[in-house]
Amino acid sequence: MKKIAAFLASLLMLLGVFAPATTAKASTTNNIKVTYTLKKNKKQIAKKTITLKKNATVTQGLKKGWKVNDKKGFITEIDGHKQNDKKKIYWTYTVNKKQVNVSADKKKLKNNDKVEFKLSKYNG
Repeated sequence: MKKIAAFLASLLMLLGVFAPATTAKASTTNNIKVTYTLKKNKKQIAKKTITLKKNATVTQGLKKGWKVNDKKGFITEIDGHKQNDKKKIYWTYTVNKKQVNVSADKKKLKNNDKVEFKLSKYNG
């Protein structure tokens, strides 16, 4: 009887030790990491890796790392770097080096995505 009680006590202690690790691992799988790079013309002005919830948008990650202003989902200013409509200087972005044709508040991100924002003259 003592052996069974000792075995059960050992088993309960092991479960108590491993249970928090299992719970912590499950909660981290709901997160993704996304690297943001900001460029003004061709010069890099900032770079950060941001941890976000799954299915977060480009805007959510950007706002987590910097002070951002946007208008109808389109980014107009990041950390004091403003677009200039008169000079046709705008913020544009790519995800994994591919141009995106939706506003930043609609584009969902995946783990290890690389987002690059550029503030440059529009030549279109």
